[in-house]
Amino acid sequence: MRKLVVLLVVLLILLGVVTIGNKYIPQLQEFIGKPQTVNRLLPESQDRIKVLPQEDVVIKVVEEVGPSVVTIAAQSTQQRLLPEDDPFSIFGIPFPNQQRLGPVEPQDIGSGFIVTSDGLVVTNKHVVNNPQLKYTVIANGDKRYDVQNIYRDPLNDIAILKINPRQHPGTSLKPVKLGDSSKLKVGQLAIAIGTALGEFRNTVTTGVISGLGRGIIAGSVFEGYVEELDNVIQTDAAINPGNSGGPLLNSAGEVIGVNTAVSQAGQNIGFALPINTIKDSIRNFNETGQFNRAFLGVSYRMISRAAALRNDVPEGAYIETVVENSSAAKAGIKPGDIITKIDGQELRANKTELSTIISKKKVGDTITLTIYREDEEGNGRTFDQKVTLGQAPNQ
Repeated sequence: MRKLVVLLVVLLILLGVVTIGNKYIPQLQEFIGKPQTVNRLLPESQDRIKVLPQEDVVIKVVEEVGPSVVTIAAQSTQQRLLPEDDPFSIFGIPFPNQQRLGPVEPQDIGSGFIVTSDGLVVTNKHVVNNPQLKYTVIANGDKRYDVQNIYRDPLNDIAILKINPRQHPGTSLKPVKLGDSSKLKVGQLAIAIGTALGEFRNTVTTGVISGLGRGIIAGSVFEGYVEELDNVIQTDAAINPGNSGGPLLNSAGEVIGVNTAVSQAGQNIGFALPINTIKDSIRNFNETGQFNRAFLGVSYRMISRAAALRNDVPEGAYIETVVENSSAAKAGIKPGDIITKIDGQELRANKTELSTIISKKKVGDTITLTIYREDEEGNGRTFDQKVTLGQAPNQ
C-alpha cells in the first residue's frame, strides 16, 4: 500500500512538470532566442540614461555658446602722421615730408557676449572706457557691427553695447542663457571663452571654480584704470588679456560670470564678476534705458576698528572727496567727515561698507547718515543728516 501511494505522488509531480513545461517553455525559448528583449524589462527612464565624459560636455557647451561670444575691436578716430625715412619720428617732431596715412587699423581688444536678439552685448567697462575710440563688435562668421551706443555701469566693471542686427540682413543674433551665480560651488566645472591676447578669437579654456566671494583690485595705474571689485569668482580656467568681457560658463552652457581680471603675481588665477550682478544691471537697463543707479557722490576709504582705536575716531567711511553738485554736496557733507551709520546700520570694513548699502537703494530715496565731524580745534561731534539720493552719471 505504501509503495502505491509513493508511485501515485511521483506520477502527479511528473504530470505537473509536463503541464507547466508545455505552457511556459515556448515563451522561455522565445526569450532566450531574442536577447534584445531584455531591454523591455528595464524601466523606460533607465533605457535613456547616457553618461557623458567631460570633454563631450565641454564640446557641447562650446558648440552651443560659441556663436554668442563676440570680439570687441577698437579704432582710433584720429589720423596718424608718418615721416618718410625719418629716424626722429618717435619724438613727434614734424617734418615737411610727413604723409597723412589715415586712422589706425582696428585692433581686437576684448570680448563680450550677446544677451538679447535685438542687439545688446555685455562686456567689461574697462574694455570700452576710452570715448575717443570707435568700437566694433565682431560676431559669429566675422560679421562686423558698428557700436551705436555704450552704456557704462557707474558701480560695476560692466558695460552694455547696442548694435543693430539689421546691419547684416538675413542673419540673427543668438543670446546666451544666464545662470544663477548664487548656486555656485567651489570645485565645479568652469569654461571660459574669449579673444585671448587680443589675437586668438573664441579661445576655450577649462578649469574649476577655485573660490567665491573674493575681493580684488582690478586694472593698472599705468593704464589709468583701477577699481576695487567685491564678491568676485576665482577660477583656474586660463584668462588672458583680451578675455575681458567674455563669458564664464557652467557645464549646462549657462553664463555664470563675466571674465574680468587675471592675477599677474600667480599662475592660473583669474577672476569673473558674478552673473547675478550683471542680471540686475540688465534688468535695470531694460526698465529705464540706462543704468539708473542711486548716487551719493563721495569717494571714501573704510576705517577699520584697529585704525579707529589708534586715531581715536569712530569706525566708518572716511570721506576723501565730494562730487560737486551731488547729493552729498547738497547735504553739506565735507571731506574729512566719517559716516558711521546709514539709516541706523553701522558701517564696518569688509562687512557693511557704504557702497554696498547705497547700491541697494533707489534714485530718490531719502536716507539718514550718522556723521562724525571734527572742528578746527579737533573736537568731534556726531549728528544725523538726511540725504536724498540722486542718479549716478553715466560714465
